[in-house]
Amino acid sequence: MDQAAFHLRETGHRLTRKGRELRVRVMAIPGAEDGGHAMIFGPIADACLVRIHSRCLYGDALRSDDCDCGPELDLSMDMIQNAGCGVLVYLEQEGRGAGLVDKARGLRTSEVFGLDTFDSYERLGLCADTRSYENAARALVHLGIAVTVVPLVTRPRSERARRYLEAKRRRRGHTIPDESASTLGRAVWRSRRRWFMPSCWWRRLLAL
Repeated sequence: MDQAAFHLRETGHRLTRKGRELRVRVMAIPGAEDGGHAMIFGPIADACLVRIHSRCLYGDALRSDDCDCGPELDLSMDMIQNAGCGVLVYLEQEGRGAGLVDKARGLRTSEVFGLDTFDSYERLGLCADTRSYENAARALVHLGIAVTVVPLVTRPRSERARRYLEAKRRRRGHTIPDESASTLGRAVWRSRRRWFMPSCWWRRLLAL
């Protein structure tokens, strides 16, 4: 990580978002399949917010209403910006590690056969989730950040998004309450996962 630390020192600049400025530095996270970048906003402080986010082109860039990725990323950045510091770990893990083409194949299979994306991946002979967070964890250790999970609350923006979140609760153990999953928009959603899962908030409380 010595080279990464050098690049981190050389990348500091201002970012304007929603009419407000904050300082940001960028550090590469090596890894052909589970690498990406860490973006450090402001100083690294005690109990700073950390978001680990797997890339989702549809949700992050195209603002799709069919998943929770875009709202989670946007809320994460709002919270970091309001706090004045934090870390966004952005990993190139499109489609739970399957890549964009296989992700699209899975979505098409879901439409044709009425399956959730986990069953669709299985039908196509794909692993439900091939992601690893070891590289991300090493990057956080290098930055001196120890972590624990706190909830990130978003709401589904469509019926398809509600079904997607329900599938994640049933199939992957996300702590989304059953009663919230049954009624779209009735309550806020808790997308809370274990420390090694992709969409979670981390604070400097527990050692890795």
